[in-house]
Amino acid sequence: MKNTYRNRNDITIAREVISCPGDTLAEHLEYTGMSQAELAERMGRPKKTINEIIRGKAQITPETALQFERVVGIPATFWLKKEQNYRLRLAEIDEAEKLLDDADRIRRFPLKEMIKRGWINCEKGLEHEKNALLSFFRVASLQAYESVCHKQLYAAAYRMSEKSSKDPYAMASWLRQGERQAESLQAEPFDKKAFEEALLDIKMRLVPKDDGFMDELQQRCLQAGVKVVFTPCLKKAPLNGSTRWMNDTPLIQLSDRFKRNDIFWFTFFHEAAHILKHNKKDVFIEGLDYSCDGKKKEDEADAWAADYLISRKDEQRMIESGMFQKADIERFAMQFHTHPAIVAGRLAKRGLVGHELGNSHGFYRKVELNA
Repeated sequence: MKNTYRNRNDITIAREVISCPGDTLAEHLEYTGMSQAELAERMGRPKKTINEIIRGKAQITPETALQFERVVGIPATFWLKKEQNYRLRLAEIDEAEKLLDDADRIRRFPLKEMIKRGWINCEKGLEHEKNALLSFFRVASLQAYESVCHKQLYAAAYRMSEKSSKDPYAMASWLRQGERQAESLQAEPFDKKAFEEALLDIKMRLVPKDDGFMDELQQRCLQAGVKVVFTPCLKKAPLNGSTRWMNDTPLIQLSDRFKRNDIFWFTFFHEAAHILKHNKKDVFIEGLDYSCDGKKKEDEADAWAADYLISRKDEQRMIESGMFQKADIERFAMQFHTHPAIVAGRLAKRGLVGHELGNSHGFYRKVELNA
């Protein structure tokens, strides 16, 4: 079947001009002066049935076609052919509209970017692209995607202002890719105490490192029952990270939005705080505008992460010293068992030094994610 309906206007016009068998029946009744009630009585059928046939709501069956032939004198084959042609054309219009609906939905996804990143692989063409997306999200239809992914799995993703530049379809894609990455990881059963011990170990051993900590970070968390994945940002979903639970396993998803080491570690411990402090049913996506309750939980995670990396007592001692040169920052970092970038970032946040200090001394390092 060749699709002759290329846009919404074509479909609108087609629906306006299409003629159902009931139009012909109505014209004949008007010509003969017979009312719908009289026709129904002569056929022994309810008036409602005749009215629905005239409006195209009810189909003409072979039995009805024979009754029309006897009462109005027009052959049954005429009515059946008319009905068949009408239903076929109506199906063509419906199918064309569905294809346009699918195309509209598919265009909302960052498909080219997802293909480029290797998240999906498909040939060109609407059907191939649609099937690839359905497989990616594990849904049977695009309508099911709207119902499942938007209203249930990723409801938290849409607590944003109308002015937000973040696109829900890109966010859902980023979140789903994180889940797909997590599915390939084997984690021990979650143990809160073991995770707290892992976090301390990570802070003492991995945070002070300049590089080479990614695989160990992931493995150390898996031993405590927490999955950590690294998912590159999509252009329309500039997200810092996310925390949610997949069944009984917590998942921390980190992005490459900020590749700077101090921001990376703060984000990681912020996400860890959500696991330790908040409900399993909560979904946290950093970089969104949250409601009052969500904002409160985000602030709690911020405070916990900041204090975990550099305690309030240590921070106060550092500030009171008034010594913020390169050697001082390195000394504080060694005392606090952290990276100089963490110290420089904290001082910059307090307005005591500029961020250029961390750059000029080479404290800020680029973090490469194994995505």
